[in-house]
Amino acid sequence: MGSSFGSTNAASLNPPTGKPYGPDFPAIGIRDIVTAQKALLDSLGVKHLVAVAGPSYGGYQAFQWAVAYPDFMDAIVPVNTAPWASVNTDKQLAELEARLAADPEWRGGHYHGQAGCKTVLTEIRIETLKRYGIEANLASRYPDPAEREAAIRQQAANWARNWDAHSLIILRRALLGFDTRPDFAKIKAKVLYILCRSDALFPPKIAPAVIAALKEAGVEAGYFEIDSDMGHSSSGAEHAKWSPVLREFLAPLVAGLG
Repeated sequence: MGSSFGSTNAASLNPPTGKPYGPDFPAIGIRDIVTAQKALLDSLGVKHLVAVAGPSYGGYQAFQWAVAYPDFMDAIVPVNTAPWASVNTDKQLAELEARLAADPEWRGGHYHGQAGCKTVLTEIRIETLKRYGIEANLASRYPDPAEREAAIRQQAANWARNWDAHSLIILRRALLGFDTRPDFAKIKAKVLYILCRSDALFPPKIAPAVIAALKEAGVEAGYFEIDSDMGHSSSGAEHAKWSPVLREFLAPLVAGLG
């Protein structure tokens, strides 16, 4: 929910007006996103999950699942993430809102059916991809820096073409105050926490305190570090480096289903 690829977002029609929500889309939190996912599973008749896993923003949701619905899953696998959001989320949100508002295509947030800030979205995505480690990811495929930069720009433009600018604001705002650590004692699921050696967003130095806090709360928790230069984007590109650990972690849980 809130994402451009989710169930409902700013481009969805607001029933009372018959027009896209735009800037009137209600403020939501990670708790609301997970609650919507749980409602979907309930509607499908799903009673229990072996595991909830996700990288980055998906990892936030995995931690939220564990504290909100502790009996619903056997394990969580949060990857390249943390059980809390940055203390600078409010500042990051304000900067993002100001940057989008400065784009002539923003139109006060009522841009649906028009250009939709694709130029500034492309620039934001380029910056994001570079923070995620895409340059290392593409280095072998595009050894020439100019070709690599062009490939990054093309990937960013393709993303911007299908992304709603409001979703950046909605999902950033959803992180305000997010911190599952005070609720660790509610967790009944086993935890496999995965970080990457070169991830600047969620550096491995945070892992010892997270694992210690989980164990202190009585949670069975393990940690694995991906040895990769690909930073935040490593979990997908370097899946072979940590999939054996994931498989070993899940095997007894899956076997228990029989």
